Amino acid sequence: MNAVSTSSAPPQSTDANEKFLFWACFIALVATAFGFMIRGELLDTWGREFGLNEVEKGQINGVGVWPMGVSIVLFSLVIDKIGYGRAMLFAFAAHITYAVIVISAPSLIPMFHAKHAGYWVLYVGNLIFALGNGTVEAVINPVVATMFSRQKTKWLNVLHAGWPGGLVAAGLLTIAIGTADWRLKVACIFLPVLVYGGMMLRCKFPLNERVAAGASYRDMLGEFGILGALIVLSLIIREMLGNDFGFSNTVQLAVGAVALIAFGLAARSLGRPMLIFLLLIMIPLATTEIGTDGWITSLMKPEMERLGANAAWVLVYTSFIMMILRFSAGPIVHRISPLGLLAISSAVAACGLFFLSKSAGFTILAAATVYGFGKSFFWPTMLGVVSERFPKGGALTLNATGGVGMLGVGVLGFPLIGLLQENVVREKLNPAVYQQVSTVKEGVFGEYQAVDPDKVKLLSSEESKEVTTIADEGKKGALATMAIFPCIMLVCYLILIAYFRAKGGYQAEVLAGHAADDSKFTGGVEGPVE
Repeated sequence: MNAVSTSSAPPQSTDANEKFLFWACFIALVATAFGFMIRGELLDTWGREFGLNEVEKGQINGVGVWPMGVSIVLFSLVIDKIGYGRAMLFAFAAHITYAVIVISAPSLIPMFHAKHAGYWVLYVGNLIFALGNGTVEAVINPVVATMFSRQKTKWLNVLHAGWPGGLVAAGLLTIAIGTADWRLKVACIFLPVLVYGGMMLRCKFPLNERVAAGASYRDMLGEFGILGALIVLSLIIREMLGNDFGFSNTVQLAVGAVALIAFGLAARSLGRPMLIFLLLIMIPLATTEIGTDGWITSLMKPEMERLGANAAWVLVYTSFIMMILRFSAGPIVHRISPLGLLAISSAVAACGLFFLSKSAGFTILAAATVYGFGKSFFWPTMLGVVSERFPKGGALTLNATGGVGMLGVGVLGFPLIGLLQENVVREKLNPAVYQQVSTVKEGVFGEYQAVDPDKVKLLSSEESKEVTTIADEGKKGALATMAIFPCIMLVCYLILIAYFRAKGGYQAEVLAGHAADDSKFTGGVEGPVE
């Protein structure tokens, strides 16, 4: 068992390789954000072109996220063996494949002669992209946490400024492209992908902090534990076996039980209770940040169109705020503990979402500013807390935290936001009209009723306008409901703050014997890390 100590050591120096590697990781994260922004901006376009309802659009949004959780967790189990470079090759190939499939969608769909072929081509393309994104996260988070092991929260925030930075850059590009062919917007993904692919070829990667300190593989599994595996497996199996392949609950339980027993025999631990608590918090956190970001262009489109502005400006603006704040995270984290920062952010985000749901006209700018400040520090600060408190968990505990967030928002969060919108339409629309346009669908929450876009086209102009008006109300109403999630998070963070105060205060743990020096670096793409 490795000794664990607390530390307040001065900042670590970085050599040329570390700086180059950091920026390669940064641009790889920019690439993941490009795909996210472009998908969010094109959801309504895809819906019109391929006849998708709100829940189906939510499921495409979801498959662009939840497989990230799968690949983050799976690669974390083997990343120390296969090497960071090989993992990044997989990510690069996945990103290129996504662009080719989605750009080719109009040509591929006639080949399948199926009613929902458009949905499935988009689904598969975004699935592949998400697997690449998860692999990027599985590499860059432990790499940066290892290089800056004494200032993890600060540098993970700086790294994750790449996410909003990518959203801003992609948003500006899509706005500039305007009403041109939507496939040109998808092709923008090639810009950051080719850059990070070339940079990664020159990089040398460090040994993970856990490996360098001599903590065993079983130590890593034990930190995560059976309960951590239960959370991840429940989300993966429900989505893949239940929602995608339609297997019965019995089959899902049987597969889950076998996988959980196998992991339990290897880990021989239930896991760290606080880690399990943090994993559960990641589900509402991811829904608040990524879930809202994934829908906000569509949700705010009716209101922004009234102002004569592109709805993507809301996400670009809030992302710009996030980028600036994450680059400035060092002094903020120094003054406020990570948990205090998360608690304050939760309160501000809740106010921002509720404010957005009630805003009209130029007050949207003020509401978006509040929301932008609130969401800025969520994701990287949570990763920093987990990495600081559970260093023996290595890549697994760090990446599984992000993985649970991705799975939670992809499996549950995105479809839930779509379902909230459909429910508003069902409740407020004239029953006679709703009966004409509704259809029964099957989703992660079971059977639901949704508006069929093809049936809406058959209505009179007056009835069609009524459906559109009520659907727009549902979009804004969903934001107010989502304010519940940061409120839940606020309560959880206050509990953690009280716990640490009773223990003498929050402190980071550092594995004794770890030092991220030049001797810990290994080869590039072909170099193993252990």
